[in-house]
Order: sequence, then structure tokens, then C-alpha cells
Amino acid sequence: MSEEHNYDLVVVGGGPAGSSAAFAAATNGIKVALLEKEESIAETVRTSGVTWIQNIKEFGIPDDCFNPIKNFSFCSPNNEVTISDVVPRAAVLDVRKTYRWLANEAKKQGVDIFVKMNIKNIIKNKNGDIIGVKGIGSNGETTFHSKVVIDATGFPSTVCKAMGFATQWERFGAGAEYEVKAENVDEDTWWLMVGQEYSPAGYAWIFPLGNNIVRIGVGVGKPESNVDPTQRLKEIMEKKLGPIKKLGELTEIEFHYGLIPNDGLSRKTVFNNLILVGDSAGQANPLVLEGIRYAIKFGRVAGKVVADAVKSGKTDEKSLYPYEENWRKEIESKINSAGKVQDRWIGLTDDEWDKELDIIKELKSEEFIDFIKADFGLSNMIKLATHHPKLAVRQLFNLVKGKK
Repeated sequence: MSEEHNYDLVVVGGGPAGSSAAFAAATNGIKVALLEKEESIAETVRTSGVTWIQNIKEFGIPDDCFNPIKNFSFCSPNNEVTISDVVPRAAVLDVRKTYRWLANEAKKQGVDIFVKMNIKNIIKNKNGDIIGVKGIGSNGETTFHSKVVIDATGFPSTVCKAMGFATQWERFGAGAEYEVKAENVDEDTWWLMVGQEYSPAGYAWIFPLGNNIVRIGVGVGKPESNVDPTQRLKEIMEKKLGPIKKLGELTEIEFHYGLIPNDGLSRKTVFNNLILVGDSAGQANPLVLEGIRYAIKFGRVAGKVVADAVKSGKTDEKSLYPYEENWRKEIESKINSAGKVQDRWIGLTDDEWDKELDIIKELKSEEFIDFIKADFGLSNMIKLATHHPKLAVRQLFNLVKGKK
């Protein structure tokens, strides 16, 4: 048995980028299908869910979808610092609840959501441009004809690769984490743990979700290190390294594993009838390898651009380019600057990390957030140089000062 459908836009991938693109496109009056390969939206969690209160407010994410964070603690082999604030500036998302909320918002705008839809082939016209996809679903083979396709498949970049527009990411982060019930949790505080014992090319973390639940994880940069993050995570949890010992008895709830691109903004993201968004586009902050806010923000931009293009009757690369122009203007120089800082961090020894924390502790909460968010605007850099005349701080920001 086979089915055929016709849409203005088909979005492949039901994560934050895909749901946000579908939502914006449908809100702007075109017919949209959202395809997800798993049995439900966010059936598998592949991210630790870190984001920022400012973005949460911008997106309208409900209060019951996140745990606010006011304190930011760093731990290196022989040093420990905490930057505190009176108001929360970061958050840890309930990933499943947030992604399902995003998908439901799209559904309310008339988006047709197809779960258990595994894309097997792409459909091209005589010019070699994409005009749809074919998948295997509950009712057998299903064909989706569309004027535009958005690839929101994340790290695998399924559609983009099938078109021959990209190969596998060369640099990426591999992350493993356990979500656990802990005996003792400071729900206002997250921990980032750095140094060779935690991760030779990355960091470990403790992110609280509320209700005494935390995510304990390890991220490892590839190909910089061949360490298996799952094995390293088990080791540091068994040893109860650093702040993990403060958590007391741990009861495992579930395990998460994910990959995130770390190649910088190396991909072209607009082609005739095709847009890449989120991890498919490499839109990730290299400092803490987070990109949910980019996925939602630029997903919405992509959806609006597609709707405008469809209504104009032109869906070629030029007509879709305002999307790429938008995200490049907003984040390209910041991500490039953050990549330079990350390259420096990857090479630090344990002793150097101990000293680095002494630099970081000089920052105020809002300055730390601007830094860790990779918000390297010129005004931020001037402000930091003025407030922190220490030579070490100047060295830290010298890599990014003057970037627009």
C-alpha cells in the first residue's frame, strides 16, 4: 500500500529546528508537512538541554518546560569557582516536554505531522532540484511532493547528503549523559568540569532539572580525542569525581547520547527548493556545543522565508537566500570568534585550566553569560576590556576583540 501527498513545504525532522520552521511557515499561510522518523516527537533525547532565559522568553516557552539557573560553577583539577547572580540567566530544558510543545504549536497552525516516517529517497525534477521525498511509514511507502524541502534532520543531514551537497562533518562533539535522581541537588547551580580526567578535549557537566533530577554528562571533541564519552562518564561517576560526590546517592533514570557538529559555519545552507536549518546547517555554539536557541530562531526565519517564496511563485536559491543572509549576519562572526577560543581551550593542560578559572572568576554573571553564549559583539569586548584590566583577562579576549 502506498500514499501520495502534495504540500507547499515538507520539513524533515521533528526536533526544535523542524517544528519551528513548520510553525512559522504554516502561520504565514502555506500547507506544511512535518516528518519525524521516531514513534513520537523527542522519543530519544540527544541533548543536555542547556539554553538561556533571554531566548526562552523570546520564544514563549512555558515555565514548566525548564529549570532556571542562577549560579555557574567551574571545576578544574585543583581549582573551583562560582559566578552567582540574583536572577536566573540560563536554563536547563525538559527536552522532551519542550520539543513536544514546539511540535504542538506547529500542529495548532495546521501542520500535518507524520511520525514513524523514515525517509528513503529524494525526488528530483529534470534539472536535478529537489521536489519532494519518499519515506516508509506505518502505511507503507509514502510520497511527499513539495515546492520546498527543509532539512532539519540534525547531525545526520539526511536530505542534504542524499542531494550530494555535503559529506560527513569532520569535527564534532560526542556527548553521553545519565539523567539521575540525586540525593543532594542545588537546583540553582550548574557545573562545568574541565581537565584531562574529565575530558581530554571537552568538558563534563552537571545540569539540574528540578525535583532532585540532574543530568551528568561528558562531551569529547572528535577527532581531537579518541576517548569514548560513555566510558569516561561511567568512570567519573564511579569515582564520584569533583562535585559529583556532593550529589550523594544516585539513581539512574535514563541514558542519552548525541552528536553535534563542530565544523563552524562551513556549509552553504540554501539551494534551489532546499534549506538546511539547525544542526544540519552547523548552527552550534562551539564553546559549550549548544544550539537549541539557534534551531528555534533560525527555524522560524526559514519557515517565514519559505512561505514568502512559495507565495511569490519562486523557490529557487535566490528567493530562499534571505534565510542564509539573516543567520550569517547574526551569528557568523560570533561563531568564528568562539571557535578560536575553543581551539585554545582544547590545548590547555590541567595546570593551565587551573589558571583559566582564575580568569573566569573575575567576570560578572552577565559578562560570563555573554562569553559562554559566544556573544562576541564589539561593544561587549570593549566593556570587558574596560572592566577587567588584568593582563590575563585581556589575553583571554584578545582572540575575539574587535570582531563585529
